[in-house]
Amino acid sequence: MGWLYQGLLVAALALLAFVAIGNLQDNLAARGLKLGFDFLWQEAGFEIAFHLVPYTASDNYWRVFLIGITNTLLVTVLAIVFSTILGFAVGIAQLSGNWAMSRAARIYVEIVRNLPQLLHILIWYNVALRALPAPRAAVALGDVVYLSNRGILVPALTTDRPGLLALAILVAIAAALVLFRSLTARAERSGRRVNAWLPSLALLLLLPALAVGLSGAQLGVSLPTLKGFNFVGGWVLVPELSALVLAMAIYNAAFIGELVRASIESVNKGQREASAAIGFGWWQTLRFIVIPQAVRVLLPPLSNQYLNILKGSSLAVAIGYPDLVGVFTGISINQTGRAIEIVAMTMAVYLAISLLIGALINLFNHMTRIVER
Repeated sequence: MGWLYQGLLVAALALLAFVAIGNLQDNLAARGLKLGFDFLWQEAGFEIAFHLVPYTASDNYWRVFLIGITNTLLVTVLAIVFSTILGFAVGIAQLSGNWAMSRAARIYVEIVRNLPQLLHILIWYNVALRALPAPRAAVALGDVVYLSNRGILVPALTTDRPGLLALAILVAIAAALVLFRSLTARAERSGRRVNAWLPSLALLLLLPALAVGLSGAQLGVSLPTLKGFNFVGGWVLVPELSALVLAMAIYNAAFIGELVRASIESVNKGQREASAAIGFGWWQTLRFIVIPQAVRVLLPPLSNQYLNILKGSSLAVAIGYPDLVGVFTGISINQTGRAIEIVAMTMAVYLAISLLIGALINLFNHMTRIVER
């Protein structure tokens, strides 16, 4: 009888979907509207302040869609990287034997995680970055990086074949991760210490350089230089991007720090005592004994936190950063009136990125699992 109930449920859901789609089409027809994605090839007619993909106001909505995706991915990746690094530091600091360090880390966690993320973004944008000086009085860090109210200016890598360079970097990252995992697994099997970081880093740098050299692409470095009332050259991290990344990294690091602390404390105390008995120091115990076991506990909740970072990036609309929600679900809907299509595309993008993050975390979890006979 079980298959009968399942069949009835599937049939009911199909009937519900059929009725809903029919009502939608009738309502759109009554208003002289129809479903379709032909609007994607229409001219957008508005400027976007920050974009990684070349764009002008005469480009179509498909280009706006791509810019929204790349800008959202940029914020998400940067926030994940910085929040993970800071979160691990905060989590380990909470367990430090230094009383001042552990209390400071605990106070940081309690203050930061109990304030809304939107408030963090507004504080960094309106109080911190807007208070920086004008470009002509910018704060210089080694005459290479400059801080001003126009944004953070950093050196930029320039090439006449950016697509090739981006592909080479992605391949190099993947290859370096595979090499690192292979060397560490071999070290675990043999019981010998192997420096996996040096060859992995060498491969990470060698592959892009080799790709550029063999292809004959031109490669250079553009430094920000003050000319007149503003800087030219380099890469400008606009205030909206800088504030968003800083706020999201600091906010989510408090949650990741708690996850790291709880994961480390889940490792049996006897493991630390045994490592001390064989002469391991605090850092060796943490690196070789505690963290490898804690990571297996940490990964499932950490993946949820990464998904929260992705979804939290939509708060960028509050400070005018042109992410997917701002330029596509916001401006494009107002100009085209194609709410159903645009919202569906936006939902599909967030769903796809979320599934990709989950798949990568699951892959890493599979690679670090305990293999039993």
